[in-house]
Amino acid sequence: MQWNPKDLRAPETPADPGRRTFLKTLAAGAAGAALLTKPSWLRAAQEGLSWREKATIPRPLPETQVRYREFNIDVRTVLHELLPGIRIHLLAFNGQVPGPELRVREGEWVKVNFTNKTELLHTIHWHGVDVYYEHDGVPFVTQRPVMPGKTFVYRFQAYPAGTRWYHCHYATPFHLGHSMHGALIIESDDDPIKKTFRYSRDYTLVLETFDTNFLKEEFNRMLERMKQRLWLMKRGKLDAKTTAVFKNVSEFLKAVDEGWLPPYLPERNQSRLGADLAPNFFAINGKSYPLTDPILIRQGETIRIRLINTGELIHSLHLHGHQFWWVAQDGNPLMQPIKMNTLQIAPGQTKDIIIEGYNPGYWTFHDHITTRVTNNGIYPGGMLTLLVYEEMAEREGFKPMVSLDQ
Repeated sequence: MQWNPKDLRAPETPADPGRRTFLKTLAAGAAGAALLTKPSWLRAAQEGLSWREKATIPRPLPETQVRYREFNIDVRTVLHELLPGIRIHLLAFNGQVPGPELRVREGEWVKVNFTNKTELLHTIHWHGVDVYYEHDGVPFVTQRPVMPGKTFVYRFQAYPAGTRWYHCHYATPFHLGHSMHGALIIESDDDPIKKTFRYSRDYTLVLETFDTNFLKEEFNRMLERMKQRLWLMKRGKLDAKTTAVFKNVSEFLKAVDEGWLPPYLPERNQSRLGADLAPNFFAINGKSYPLTDPILIRQGETIRIRLINTGELIHSLHLHGHQFWWVAQDGNPLMQPIKMNTLQIAPGQTKDIIIEGYNPGYWTFHDHITTRVTNNGIYPGGMLTLLVYEEMAEREGFKPMVSLDQ
């Protein structure tokens, strides 16, 4: 069936009957696919168990009891090229921007050996994963930060399935903006999105923002502070007041009453961490347009795109020439897929969409907040890529034209 551009509906494809079934079963709240989206407390109530009993997260088990899926991750300083002429020093997991994509099966036990190869302090937070609290990666709440040269072992069971991610939770505005982030994809045989749309390719797009001036200034400032603290530590003079880390609120208030000045006071605050950041470069998977990788599709093919917003801004992603299906948020399948062509994604969120290849061509996919499709204020650039139909590109020898003077 030929697609009629006057008809905003996508043409009938083999996936359409599945979509209708998906909508009916989820809307009716029936068993099967609908059960996959019910929260644990609701399933527990229906099964006669208390919510707390059913929802308890198992502690990490010793290696003699389970077989772990093991990963080695470190953090190091790299010189990363966003664009020709734009090279910035970044903190990066395994030296990659973004960090390595981890793919595991739901229910697998995961072990991550995290080594700090920098002069700063770090942790890893498993964003959207129901880990045991001791492995949640929040410094001074669930663990002490990982010191330079040291290794911390994270253990957790991969649950629930979906598009998740991980990032450093120490000095978060700085380290997260420094590219200490990566995708964590938890796959499941019972994924209703896979069963419904039968997609053949799966893309991950990590959305990033960079304030290159802030990163340079704050990097040097934090290194200087760390040298001072290591000097104090060697001489046994490191205490709660020098680190600004207290055992509890009462101890903090007592220190203030005794004349200690908190670091957020104007007379002490020399950092831009508390100021509004001014990102001047925007990226997808570590590159700004025109260096962003295209999304490839063939006519009649269905693909899945996993979007992860690791920055501090809201993005409004618009696809030309197509209506896509929004199918998941924060890794969790929606009760009903929604057809649209522009999708907002907030900081920290993940959203999944399905694109059907029914309109061959070369199509722009970009942030519609147009200041974010610029490189240091010059349009076009930034958070922009292309949806490219492979058969047309092969036939025409397609190479995207680039104009940076508009």
